[in-house]
Amino acid sequence: MGPIIRTPTARALISLVRNPLDAMPPSIFTEPLVFSRTAGRVSVWIADPVLVHAALVKNADALWKGDQVRRALGPALGQGLLTADGAHWKWQRQSVASAFRPASLDTLQPAMIGAAEDARNRLLNLVEGTADIGHEMMRTTFDIIVETMMSGGHGIDVGRVERSITDYLEPSGWTFALGVMGAPHWMPYPGRGKAMAAVKFLRSSLARVIDERRRSGETRHDLVSMLLSAKDPETGRTMSDDEMVDNLMTFITAGHETTALGLAWTFDLLSHHRSIEQRVLNEIDQVTGGQAITAEHIPLLAYTRQVFSEAMRLYPPAPIITRTALKDFRLGAFLIPAGTVLLVPIYAVHRHALIWQNAELFDPDRFAPEATKERHRFAYMPFGAGPRVCIGSGFALMEAVAVLAVILQKVRLTSVARRPPEPLMKVTLRPRTKLAMTVRRRSLLAER
Repeated sequence: MGPIIRTPTARALISLVRNPLDAMPPSIFTEPLVFSRTAGRVSVWIADPVLVHAALVKNADALWKGDQVRRALGPALGQGLLTADGAHWKWQRQSVASAFRPASLDTLQPAMIGAAEDARNRLLNLVEGTADIGHEMMRTTFDIIVETMMSGGHGIDVGRVERSITDYLEPSGWTFALGVMGAPHWMPYPGRGKAMAAVKFLRSSLARVIDERRRSGETRHDLVSMLLSAKDPETGRTMSDDEMVDNLMTFITAGHETTALGLAWTFDLLSHHRSIEQRVLNEIDQVTGGQAITAEHIPLLAYTRQVFSEAMRLYPPAPIITRTALKDFRLGAFLIPAGTVLLVPIYAVHRHALIWQNAELFDPDRFAPEATKERHRFAYMPFGAGPRVCIGSGFALMEAVAVLAVILQKVRLTSVARRPPEPLMKVTLRPRTKLAMTVRRRSLLAER
């Protein structure tokens, strides 16, 4: 084992509570592998794409999600697709896989465009002309996922859902810190009561959706119907109501939160890089001929997709992957003992000096086809990596391009701040301060 960076326990815990990004060893931005010790426990930080592949793919059967993930997400997501392991994870993934195949996704594009048009109209109708673009994108992606995955959601309170997700994630730094200390799961911490109340509301809302669908007897081509009809191919058992709620919670919360954050960061970056925004506008105009965005246009907006990809390089919505070794295994020149926590700091990998030139620069040309071919596939992991890669990545990319194109075609957004805010990890990567942006109608710009 190589040299170990020792972090004083108190300092590490304070960093975890305030912003877990600050708990990353600084050398992980320049070194391929770093060992650290905190509170007597050794962790392995992996940034080399070759070693990431070796850990998450070649040794996938030697790893499990671990206690940190269960602490942070278990109360809300139970044993759903994001948190389950082994055979239970495998059969759940197989049960919903068809919903995310390309042919299925194509049928969802009109709903995505419709929600994007609603968002555009809300922005243009703002009386004050200033928007919290993060909030607007949360609402937009929630509308999309409820419409496409739940056929409308039976009157779910969108505003309260957004607040509840925030209430749940807000104290997540405490769950990380307590996990490092090996504290029992029941130990209280600031914000825990509010977080648990949020979980109760969210899960009960989705339980009502399942109950109403079952009582109606309707079969629709959506995630709810898939969960109701899902069967384990080996045992023949179906999902319990709790397991269906686990998976709906996973897709509703993780699915809309991550894409919304990616979009918010993208709009903010474009407002600071007008030449790049102009290239997006030129592409939209060339593809559409100035007409309204339709489903046929989305796959043709290649540069717009590159812009979103680059925004997620700088601000990956899920900034750290954690795994725990179930058994001893070799990783490169090192023997990793059972029980070791492995961390893949995607935020650091995406800004690593050995992987990216001018890593802090916003440059969508990094994702031109030739440039992408030249990189190791595990140099860029906004949707995770290995067998556990996000099943909804195609959905998210299609959705993001649709929302960007529809809004940018008619709306000019300008950040109120001079530079993007500090990223803050609350399980997902949120801006520390709101992304406030002024709104102007593009058709009026030439008249001023």
